[in-house]
Amino acid sequence: MTDARTRIEHEIAAQPGVHFNELVRSLPFAAGHVQYHVRSLVDEEAVRRDELFGRTHYFPPGYDEFERAAIALVRRETTRDVLATLIEQGPSRPAAVAEEVGVARSTLEHHLDNLCDAGLVEKERDSRNRVTLVLADPERTGDLLADVTPTMPERLVDRFTRLVDDLLAE
Repeated sequence: MTDARTRIEHEIAAQPGVHFNELVRSLPFAAGHVQYHVRSLVDEEAVRRDELFGRTHYFPPGYDEFERAAIALVRRETTRDVLATLIEQGPSRPAAVAEEVGVARSTLEHHLDNLCDAGLVEKERDSRNRVTLVLADPERTGDLLADVTPTMPERLVDRFTRLVDDLLAE
């Protein structure tokens, strides 16, 4: 294995769920060079490539399906904030979570759809059909939140979305 390939593999191990562009930014190699070696690492099964929630993510081997989906979502700042709110406040109504996170209900629903699809959050309904958001596995989710932080580009995209929400609300 070449030094470049080893370095790329180590970078993916250090940043599970990393996107290709972020991987290129974090390495001193040209995009084509990274792409060539990532493709080889995937073919050798030294790295796993997954299309999750509209983005391509790279993982070291050993992460199960739940962990890969959770990490992909936790890398998004707004989704991370939703999960942190549910960990801190426990089961909550969607309006309270949207207010705490500072997003429109429609934006929250987008993130909740992904969180529910991944099995991280469940929507429980009471006898009056009101929804309460509950973490499916709080301990495991908390561990993943502690291990992964969103990258700066991911934060900027989420902050732009929040800005647009604020402008539309006015």
